[in-house]
Formats: sequence, structure tokens, C-alpha cells
Amino acid sequence: MSEWSGFSYIVTNLARFVRPNEITFSGVNSALPMLACLLAKRAYPFAFTYINVAGGVDPSPSKVPISSSDPVLAEGSRSIFANEDFYDLCTRGQMDLCFLGAAQVDGLGRTNVSCIGDWHAPKVRLPGGGGGAVMLPTARRAVTWRTEHSRRTLVETLDFVTASGGMHGVVTPIAVFTKRDGRLVLASWHPAASLDEVRARTGFAFEADGAEPTTAPIPAEAEALAALDPDGQFERDAAIRLR
Repeated sequence: MSEWSGFSYIVTNLARFVRPNEITFSGVNSALPMLACLLAKRAYPFAFTYINVAGGVDPSPSKVPISSSDPVLAEGSRSIFANEDFYDLCTRGQMDLCFLGAAQVDGLGRTNVSCIGDWHAPKVRLPGGGGGAVMLPTARRAVTWRTEHSRRTLVETLDFVTASGGMHGVVTPIAVFTKRDGRLVLASWHPAASLDEVRARTGFAFEADGAEPTTAPIPAEAEALAALDPDGQFERDAAIRLR
């Protein structure tokens, strides 16, 4: 599966976190989770509720937008959710799965989207926690993704702890992590990579008992992603590389 691109690897493995009869949310600046949720709707033989930051609830959009906040993602919705409704659902313990972005992730599953470097004199000032600071600790499960697998993004020590609590999984172009006993552990790795490569490119130590190469995409997954990105625009824009 050396031809399994980093882009399709991330989208497919994000989709695999979706479970039957659950409520799943994708947020702002989250094109890959948006595609993952739409892929799951097409590829998997089970029902789940998909809510997006545009307010759509199980939408049937006329097109797949570049922006994960595009109003087209509310077309055909069963209802419309305002932002406060996402947070309310989470804090009441009824949001099963949230896809939330991060600039840095540590081995405890905590995230940083606040700054790179010292808070008082940062190298980079990031957008801040937004809804993630509320949703990460209150969703039943949260999953994040990084388009770069490196020691600067998967770190031993965060430059700033923006949010912590409910992290369940992390997907990169070469690996899938899940959380066990309070720490991230390796679940599987890209068939074109290796366990040694994942260790070398990860800034925190992790257990890998039972980990193995990731199962290749089934035809339904591959066909669904091809239909969602027929001309490869999302893949080109993401510019994700395995190395």
C-alpha cells in the first residue's frame, strides 16, 4: 500500500473512529474531518448523526465545499444547530465524538493551539482554544489529526496547555494513536512506514503492544473518498507527505 497517500490515510482513519448510532461533530478549519464524516455516511452500513460547525445536522450538501464552515453544509439538514448548542450538547455529556484540531499534542493527549514558544514572547501566536477548550474535556471522545508527523508537533512537553481531558485518538500521515490508561499508544502505522520510523518521528514515548500495519482501505472507503474529491483538489490543497 505504498500508494496509500498521506491525505487518504488521514481521512480514512478519521472516518474509522465514527461509530453506529452516535453523534459526531466536525468543527471550523477542519476539512479532513468534514470529509471523513461524509465518507463515513457513504461507506459504512450504519446510521449516525453528523453535526457540523456550519449548523447542519445530517445534511445532504449539493457540493463538497473547501471550507468546513460553508453554509452548503447545512443544506437538507434535519435541523440547524447554533454554536451554543454544540457546547450545550457536549457539557451535557451527549456528544459522542468531536474532531478537534491541534498544533501540538503530547503523550497525555493534551493539546496546544495557543502559542509556540514562551507565552510572554512566543515565536508564533496561534488562534487559541475556541470551542476546543470546552469540547475536548466534555465530549465522550475527541480525536485530532496532524498533517505533519514530527517531533515538533507530537511533543514531550507542550509549549502551552490549551485543552486536556477527552482525547481518544490522533491520526497523522503515518500512524494512528489511541488512548489507554491515560496515555496515547500506537494502534497502527502506515504500511509504507515502520514502527521504528514512527518512534523516530514522535517526540513522546509510547507503547506499541499489539500495534500493526493499518488495514488497507476497503473498496467502499476508497470509492467514497474518490467521489468526494473527484479531481483531487482537497488532496492537492492539503499537500500531505508521508515523509
